[in-house]
Amino acid sequence: MKSIFGLDEKLAAALSYVFVFFSGIAVLIMERENKFVRFHALQSTLWFLALMIVNWVLVLIRGLPLIGWILSFIIIPVQAVLWFVFFVSLVFLVYKAYKGETFKLPIVGDVAWAQINK
Repeated sequence: MKSIFGLDEKLAAALSYVFVFFSGIAVLIMERENKFVRFHALQSTLWFLALMIVNWVLVLIRGLPLIGWILSFIIIPVQAVLWFVFFVSLVFLVYKAYKGETFKLPIVGDVAWAQINK
C-alpha cells in the first residue's frame, strides 16, 4: 500500500522514526489516510518527546546549586541508561516499522493507537 509521496507504507512508517519526533511530526502532518503510517508517526512523536523531556528535567536538576551536584551521582547514570534506551528503541522501532509490524510501546503505543483509531 502506498503512503505520502508515493512511498511504500512500511518505508514511510520507518522514516517517521529516523529523525525522532521531528520526522514523526512531519509524517503525521503530511499523512492523512494511512493508519499504519499515522500510528508509527504519532508513537514516534510521543515516545521521543517523552524521552527528551525526561532528559531536560534531569539536566535542569543537575544545574541546581548544591542539590544538583549531590544528585548528579544518581542523575548521570540515569541519563546514560536513558540515552541507551533512546538509541536502542530508535533502531528497534525503525526495524519493526520497516518489517510492517504495528509494535506498540507500553502506554505511548496505546495512546497513539487510541488516537489514530478514533
